[in-house]
Amino acid sequence: MKRPKLTQRHCPSCRKHTEHTVGQAKKRGRSQTHPMSRGSTGRMEARGLRRGYGNQGKYSRPAIASFKMTGKKMTKKTDLRFACKTCKKQHVQATGIRAKKVEFT
Repeated sequence: MKRPKLTQRHCPSCRKHTEHTVGQAKKRGRSQTHPMSRGSTGRMEARGLRRGYGNQGKYSRPAIASFKMTGKKMTKKTDLRFACKTCKKQHVQATGIRAKKVEFT
């Protein structure tokens, strides 16, 4: 997928259309973006804060074989960052497009 290095976009901080430079950010895994998320429910249960009725969604799923996804996706979604040239603030794109390779021309 080829993208131009400069695009005209709406800047929410400037409140008008300005020129933006386009860059790509590296996709990070769950452990890097939310380092506390993995064991947080376990810690809450240990402190007695996660209580109530039901099974908290632990045993309400079918066997693994029936809902396991098969096949691997060949591409990752693009994570483009747009930096405003006037105020130097960065904006993230709303939804990514699947592409094997992103090239800025």
